[in-house]
Amino acid sequence: MTDATLVVVAGTTETAAIDGISAAGADPTLRRHTPSADLEIVADGRPAPDSPVPVSPSGCPTPAVVTRAVRDRLGFEFVAVDAGLAVPTATPTRAVDADPGGDIREADPVPDAEAIFERARAMAPTLGSGDVAPDAEILLAETIPGGTTTALGVLTALGERPIVSSSLAANPLARKRAVVEDGLAASGLDPGDAAGDPIAAVRQMGDPVLAAAAGVVVGAAERGVRVTLAGGTQLAAVAALARHAGVDRRLPLATTAFVADDPTADLAALATDLDLSLTAADPGFDESDHPAMTAYARGEAKEGVGMGGALALADREGVPAADVRERVATITDRLLAERGDATARATGATEPRDGGDSP
Repeated sequence: MTDATLVVVAGTTETAAIDGISAAGADPTLRRHTPSADLEIVADGRPAPDSPVPVSPSGCPTPAVVTRAVRDRLGFEFVAVDAGLAVPTATPTRAVDADPGGDIREADPVPDAEAIFERARAMAPTLGSGDVAPDAEILLAETIPGGTTTALGVLTALGERPIVSSSLAANPLARKRAVVEDGLAASGLDPGDAAGDPIAAVRQMGDPVLAAAAGVVVGAAERGVRVTLAGGTQLAAVAALARHAGVDRRLPLATTAFVADDPTADLAALATDLDLSLTAADPGFDESDHPAMTAYARGEAKEGVGMGGALALADREGVPAADVRERVATITDRLLAERGDATARATGATEPRDGGDSP
């Protein structure tokens, strides 16, 4: 049993509905359910009966499966933060009273960015069982479809290195940059105009998850609580926001080898820019012929829901990678066997549970 607490900040943004920028859900309708179901998988090992299993358009399962596999081995504490969920989740959450984010191609997609940030900042010292002890550790993660595009928007607005990874095997970076250019124009910004003003960067080019996660980092730093950024380029964007808010201590970033090895992302350079100590965990998925791990190994769903942080924690605690792979296969096979009915309900093919009797 580890003293680490995984904190997953979950939300949605209309940016995720833009064609071709996200694989965090098979289609835009299902993408709205992804963060809620991700929380349920990490919490309980499966989505609630009316939640679809999040998969990419090609069928690759959510990284939440990997995080849950590690949690099954280590039993770490888990806290979910609702930062703008579009669909209710069955998982108990801490709330920062955030609405879903808008489309960054329109002005002010996160009009309540400052309030979200401040509520998360105040919440940070109490994430876990009561007050988090100074020697405890928060693994801070996210789940928000479209989040690498909003992260790119924030990095660009702050004047940081404008590069991010993707949940797709082939990173549609040119498409994301075009979206960001539209967003900058809508908000009357040039790259770097929000330097030193992280709230403005999120309000005009970000999403509510970035606001909440940055607030957690700042609040934890003020109280001396250790935080590991459990993710890839989205958590690097969170670090950038924290830097522009005045946090100057070195921050660890724990991600997957899939993100670290992505030549389109150059996470190592971004980590150097932001003074982040980078750890990249390799779970050896290329050693498995299981379809889910084959999909991860080819670059789908490279990160998210704390996958990199969970894998790094497993390494640190001596959990063999083969044990993690075995558990990933078991969870995936069970979830996909249960997937059909819930997906039909989520897409409206059958009546939802609270709208009448289920078939």
